Amino acid sequence: MKTIKFFLTALFLSTLFLTNYAQDMNSEKDTKILIKTSMGDMTAILYAGTPYHKENFISLINQNYYDGLLFHRVIKDFMIQGGDPLSKDAPAGKALGNGGPGYTIPAEITPKYFHKKGALSAARIGDQLNPTRRSSGSQFYIVTGKVYTDAELNTFESKMSTKFTDEQRKVYTTIGGTPFLDGQYTVFGEVIEGVEIAVEISKVMTNNERPTEDVKIITITIIE
Repeated sequence: MKTIKFFLTALFLSTLFLTNYAQDMNSEKDTKILIKTSMGDMTAILYAGTPYHKENFISLINQNYYDGLLFHRVIKDFMIQGGDPLSKDAPAGKALGNGGPGYTIPAEITPKYFHKKGALSAARIGDQLNPTRRSSGSQFYIVTGKVYTDAELNTFESKMSTKFTDEQRKVYTTIGGTPFLDGQYTVFGEVIEGVEIAVEISKVMTNNERPTEDVKIITITIIE
């Protein structure tokens, strides 16, 4: 009887260890998601290197938090922004952008992740009220941006007191992005398929940066 009890205890502990190990391993991997919108689909990854933002986004996805929300702020050659819970079924013309889940997330700003075209980044309130640059608990934006010249990047470096890496320069002068946001906001993922959908959304007609015809996030789901 003692042998059976010992075996069952050992089996339980072994299973618990393997489960925790698998979870730890999974947390070290990027997570792939599918963003279905009323204008088309985008596939993105959430970076393992920004764990607070990744796990928070996954948690909200599992709650179906984003389903039916709008891209409530879009600017051509810049970005598209969504994730305000107040945007769900919001009447036309209503000002949006102040909603959230009631908490913020610690900044995870790192030079490794920058604002290239397709970058998935966290919105936040400005430095004056938010000196530590904590992120919104739910609002995010996808960079559409534009291509810049080396001379323009030099100007940004001077104004921002920063230095772009060779990789950043190559991306910003070929693919494009919003280099002037680097170091200011947390980039926690990127669109890997369907970035052209974000670009098309950024071109829709707007009134005070809100699309005149709603662009909805239908669902966001985890692929792997």
